[in-house]
Amino acid sequence: MLSDNIIQFFHQHQNWLWILTVVVDLGITLLFYRLFGKIGLYVIIVLNVMLCNLQGPKLTMIFGVQTSLGLILYSGIYFATDLLSEKYGRREAGRAVLAGFAASAIIVVMMSISLMFLPSLKPEQKEFAESIHYALKLLFDFTPRFVFGSLFVYLISQSLDVWIFHYLKRKTHGKHLWLRNNLSTILSQAVDTVLYSIIVWWAIVPLETAFQLALAKYAFKVVIALVDTPFIYWARNWDVEHQDWHEKRHQLYR
Repeated sequence: MLSDNIIQFFHQHQNWLWILTVVVDLGITLLFYRLFGKIGLYVIIVLNVMLCNLQGPKLTMIFGVQTSLGLILYSGIYFATDLLSEKYGRREAGRAVLAGFAASAIIVVMMSISLMFLPSLKPEQKEFAESIHYALKLLFDFTPRFVFGSLFVYLISQSLDVWIFHYLKRKTHGKHLWLRNNLSTILSQAVDTVLYSIIVWWAIVPLETAFQLALAKYAFKVVIALVDTPFIYWARNWDVEHQDWHEKRHQLYR
């Protein structure tokens, strides 16, 4: 898909690749919002939840610290819910959180069902079918603790983010967007990190190690929260009508 020179460059400059990925993720969120309004933000939240499930197990090194690749997209969900909160209110942001929760639960259920299907035994496809089956099993053969822990932590932290955002908006009379955008995300991400460490990671590693890993990840979450501030200011000033994309296109050509 990409040239060997580009791939080689990013292999040698992983930190730049991480920065580019953060910007691209935020940029895609803005693009979907610009094109599709609040429906686009709903799509981004569900899409990022799905991608987090795929990319979450992939560990990499950024700025000398081990972290999960899914962290970027998971943090991007907070940006989308904050933008929904700012433009459309608490109710819409809450509905988007529940949509993301439902999507995650459906992925878990459907992938668990798919793993019960045995790979094809036809000689010409047997090797390929088995390799795909075990690759999916490696990614999606979740333990009950991981499944219910992840879903619980997502729902609590995202709901808390929405609540803090609107609490600060009321207290500041709609001023200081930067404050509610950053503080709501930073506080809810802290809760997310602590709960995830206790509920999920503690079953795999000692609690002290779990918190050491979580602290490093939390630092990345805070950085992403700060980076998305100019993006949300930019998007807040857009006059995006909430209507179907086909209606917009029809109006352009009338």
